[in-house]
Amino acid sequence: MTLIKSISGIRGTIGGTPGEALTPIDIVKFTYAYCVKLRERRPKPDGERYRVVVGKDARISGEMVEQLVCGSLIACGVDVIMAGFASTPTTEMAVIFEKADGGIILTASHNPKQWNALKLLNEKGEFLNAAEGAAILECAESDDFDFAGVDSLGTIEEKDFTDAHIDAVLALDAVDTEAVRLAGFKVALDAVNSVGGIIMPRLFKRLGVECIEVNCDPTGNFAHNPEPLPANLTELCETVVREKADLGVSVDPDVDRLALICENGQPFGEEYTLVSVADYLLSREKGKGKLATSSNLSSSRALRDVTESYGGQYFAAAVGEVNVTTKMKECGALIGGEGNGGVIYPALHYGRDAIVGAALFLTNLARKKMKVSELQKTYPQYYITKNRIDLSDKSLIDRILSEIKKIYAAEDINDIDGVKISFESRKEWVHLRKSNTEPIIRIYAEAADREAAEKLASEIKAIAEKIITE
Repeated sequence: MTLIKSISGIRGTIGGTPGEALTPIDIVKFTYAYCVKLRERRPKPDGERYRVVVGKDARISGEMVEQLVCGSLIACGVDVIMAGFASTPTTEMAVIFEKADGGIILTASHNPKQWNALKLLNEKGEFLNAAEGAAILECAESDDFDFAGVDSLGTIEEKDFTDAHIDAVLALDAVDTEAVRLAGFKVALDAVNSVGGIIMPRLFKRLGVECIEVNCDPTGNFAHNPEPLPANLTELCETVVREKADLGVSVDPDVDRLALICENGQPFGEEYTLVSVADYLLSREKGKGKLATSSNLSSSRALRDVTESYGGQYFAAAVGEVNVTTKMKECGALIGGEGNGGVIYPALHYGRDAIVGAALFLTNLARKKMKVSELQKTYPQYYITKNRIDLSDKSLIDRILSEIKKIYAAEDINDIDGVKISFESRKEWVHLRKSNTEPIIRIYAEAADREAAEKLASEIKAIAEKIITE
């Protein structure tokens, strides 16, 4: 059994021993700590109530975790707005709609069904920063509890925010509902038996898109590995071809990642979800002022290329959604996100959102009147490999990163998150990051084709192995 505590929340497998898995005791402790730090972060006059939104994906453990979290919030004197089945971006939007003091999302994102997690939001519906997350972790470890008396217990209210979220997406100037409707698209949707099976068909119906549903019953019994990678989407690819659909759409269990399939059954490429949406938005804003985009260091260079083609500037951020949103705010980014299919559009909210991503992509497709495979070919073509180095001693990690940084000192180095080496003349890069929980260095490399990317990754791995044996 596994329990991972990090600044972004607590994540683990269900069942087992407290402190070693995600058990009721861990859930209560962590929720209590969130309430303590909520009061410190947002002091209120005596008698004024705190309100927190709680949403969940369709995991089998969801109801159990929801009852524990909501009960703990009530016991802390906090009023609960229970959103029920809700995507991660829907829960984030609900905090904004309700002007709540915070939110807790019950989802382990793309992890298998035995996992669940508590992801913590502030009053803006955004993830807590590193300092706030660390303070909650420290508080949870103290075992110093002081719950509310009977006259001060919180209340609970149930609300569904699905349609409100869709309304907000369709109200965006950049979403051309009429163009999408006139295009007459047919889409095959794989929602991996989670909440995407609730919100995505409603979105498509509102857009006038015919939706063929695959694994859309929100049972929590995931039909395949829930991470929306090509190897896990064979059924969707086959459905697209068989049904002669214009597009295949896949979302992860909490609907913050969007992966697309071309009309020929081939992957569009999860890195290119953000690239395509950015291309559309940048084209709308060209000539209107400063243009900026942002993604994390491990995302494709294609976003930078597309941004610069419109005279804009690209900004790299450390890995992690909160790091990307922070960088986006600093640079005033029009669009940003992560290369795993995570689209962040500030005009709606600062959070990865497959719902707005799908609406913007369909708008782009409708206006360009192209097949998805044709659209994909219009973008800079790169290939990313993902490797890792397993170490017996975690203390070796910093030494390896430091030595590699010295070896490639003549190249363009970014060390805000591990070490990223960019070989500008070849338009290639390699990014080395250490795991926060395991003695592992993750190696991401990108080049114009698989062979070049794998060669670059192998070169770095060989250097690391030599350092280890010295």
